Amino acid sequence: MTLAGALEAAEAAAPVESLDVVARMLRERLGAASVSFLITDFSGSSVVRLGAAGSVETGEPAQRIPLRGTLYDDVIRSQRPRVEDRGGRELVRVVAPVTNRGDAVGLLELFLPGAPSAQVMREIGETAHALAYIVIANRSHTDVYQWGRRTKPLSLAAEIQHRLLPASLACEAAQFAVAGALEPADHVGGDTFDYVIDRDTVQLSVTDAMGHDVDAALLATLVVGALRRARRAGADLAEQARQADRAMRDHGRIGYVTGQLLRISLIDGETEFVNAGHPWPLRMRDGEVQEIVPEVDLPFGLRTQTSRANTYRVQTLDLRPGDRLIMLTDGMLERSAENLDLSDLIIRSRALHPRETARTLIKAIVDAGHGHLDDDATVMCLDWHGVANSERDAAHGANLTDASQPSSTGPPAPGRMTTA
Repeated sequence: MTLAGALEAAEAAAPVESLDVVARMLRERLGAASVSFLITDFSGSSVVRLGAAGSVETGEPAQRIPLRGTLYDDVIRSQRPRVEDRGGRELVRVVAPVTNRGDAVGLLELFLPGAPSAQVMREIGETAHALAYIVIANRSHTDVYQWGRRTKPLSLAAEIQHRLLPASLACEAAQFAVAGALEPADHVGGDTFDYVIDRDTVQLSVTDAMGHDVDAALLATLVVGALRRARRAGADLAEQARQADRAMRDHGRIGYVTGQLLRISLIDGETEFVNAGHPWPLRMRDGEVQEIVPEVDLPFGLRTQTSRANTYRVQTLDLRPGDRLIMLTDGMLERSAENLDLSDLIIRSRALHPRETARTLIKAIVDAGHGHLDDDATVMCLDWHGVANSERDAAHGANLTDASQPSSTGPPAPGRMTTA
């Protein structure tokens, strides 16, 4: 059973049956008593076992299996397969991560008649990796995967909000790893986060629309659409911010949205930053957490007495290999969490993947509020690994030999960045 064979079999099946086809192939190949796929829910705190084709009752909430303290949790956190062999006549349980570029899509679980060999474990690992691609390729064609991620019904505002998030909540590359997590408030507060990797840059954004429920979700839709439109047209950060502000002024009525935009060069590591009235980010370097104190501009769409469009300064940010950057919304600063030391929690979670760190921070806020939030809580966690020395040297050499040519990103924008 090869990776190519699994993908080919899945492609030949209907989108809702693709996982079942691969599961049957694996069961027959290994003589397994059962093979199943479990998908992670929106919160990342539980998984849902997807049934065979035709057995999913999409009108009912998915059956939630909490992760805390389970073998599933261990596999997702470690991203390593685990074998549970209790001896005797009991079946051997194997659980493998189904992950693509750091995005923990779910788990592959098998019950085998005997302990698996190294070759069988490699085959299980390859199939689990194939399943990640299969889910990503098919989830746009069916609601089954969306159903599996909903362990409780979503409000209209929450439905809109979730559709604004990136399709994958985490991503890894040679130069960085990034992940985001969002916990909606009891009345959705309009938070969003986004990221994109281009040929030469990675760009991140975190936004927070004023108000609650559908009104906030609609404002979030407007500003995210404007930012994506400008970004996809090749606009720099200043132009992205300007278009977001203009969209809010033209269509946002009396609303406004705070936001942070970040752009990092994958060639030389240079980092640009825009703050539109948003809470300041945190940076962990050498085991210490510092608050980044930028020049703060007005939120997108906030009208002043002059009624002129707001202006946005593109600032530089000191980001070095080994740094961890945390961008958040004000829901992470809830009054119920006044006694929660975020800096200490960031330090204590420094060994975790950004995906797990983001979830850990969100969970701490939810626990501090006893399961209830007055405002959305959103976190983006970025680990910057830096560019390879050869790439850095090549970029530096190109700048020296071609200094007469204008930069593709233009001259540095005014502004400064300091740390408190």
